[in-house]
Order: sequence, then C-alpha cells, then structure tokens
Amino acid sequence: MQILLAEDDAVLSDGISRALQQRGYSVEVYDDGMSAQEAALASSYDLLILDIGLPKLDGLRVLQMVRTQNKVVPILIVTARDGLNERVHGLDLGADDYITKPFDLPELEARVRALLRRTNQSKEDELTLGQLKFDVMGRRAFVNGVPLELFAKELALLEFLMLRAGKVVSKEQLIEHMYGWDDDVTHNAIEVNIHRLRKKLEVAKVNIRTIRGLGYLLDIAE
Repeated sequence: MQILLAEDDAVLSDGISRALQQRGYSVEVYDDGMSAQEAALASSYDLLILDIGLPKLDGLRVLQMVRTQNKVVPILIVTARDGLNERVHGLDLGADDYITKPFDLPELEARVRALLRRTNQSKEDELTLGQLKFDVMGRRAFVNGVPLELFAKELALLEFLMLRAGKVVSKEQLIEHMYGWDDDVTHNAIEVNIHRLRKKLEVAKVNIRTIRGLGYLLDIAE
C-alpha cells in the first residue's frame, strides 16, 4: 500500500511516516501543496493524507484538483482548524475523512486502516439495488434518477449495506465501518441512523430488515 503524506511540520511528518512504515505502508512525504498535487496527479496512490495548511498551495485546493481530475483515491485531511465549517467544506470537496490536530498516532492509523478497508471493499463506480443506485465517487444516492437526500452517516451506512445486499450485517461491523464519521459510535447510534435511513428508502421500495440477534439485511421490499 502506497500513501502520499503532505505535511509541512517536519517533526509531525516524520512521526506519521515512521508510524505508517512500521505498519508496512510505503510513504512518500511532501512538505508543500504544489509538489504534493503534482505527485498525486502523476502517480497512483492507495491513500492521500493532506494537511490543510500547506505552503504554496492549500491542502483543500490539492483535494479539489485531485477530485476534479476524477482520481478515485481515499483522502484523509488533517487540520488544526477546529471550525465545523472547515471540516464540512473538506468533506463536501470530496474528502473521505478528517482528523484534527493534535491527535494520537494510533487514532490516525485506525482511520487509515478504515479508509483502505472501505476502498478495497468497493471498486465499483455504481452500486444498484432495484430502483436504488449509489454513486460511489460522487457520494450520492438516487431513486429512479432522482437524488435521495441523505446525511453523511446515512450515506456511509447505505454504501456498506449495498455492498452486502442480501447478506446479514452485524452492528459491530457497522460500528467499525462508521469509525471516522463519529468519534463515539454506539449500538444506539447505529439503530437511530438505520431507522432514519429505512424511512428514506421506502420510496425506493428497498427495505432494511432487522434480523434479531444478528443484525440487518438490505433487500428489495416485497
């Protein structure tokens, strides 16, 4: 697995790269946005880790350019800015996850593993179940071509369930998949989001069935 790390703090960059290399990842390090963007567009990586406050070119501009070029690669943004709008803007531009400084390296490693796991599970550009379609790249769901309004957590849940349509998915699997979207994902939180998603999927004639003691199963409603 090859990772691009764009971070201008030399101490932090060295710590992250060493930690990831110890886990068996190959890490290429860049300390400014311009060189990071050139590398990201010229080569294929399994993951990009972008600090927002990069010199020469802002990390969000790098993110935007990568997505404009239709690069299908998971992107983790690193920010020292604690504002909600900054994080939301990054996700809207196409980031898959974010982490706020200061952070512990084990948390970063866990987010990297989660993003790589999601990517390996989904190599298709579009997932389809009956009238329901999920645009993997665009992070949008459609019913007969009409966009379905879903929150980020609901989109993450729907993608995971569609990848396993017709199979039972446990709450533990959902909690593991949702790590990174919420720092405190619980069984109750999963139940609440499943309930909301189930209601929104009624128009698609798709149902999330509760399999008592086992979990949930997504299939076409009878």
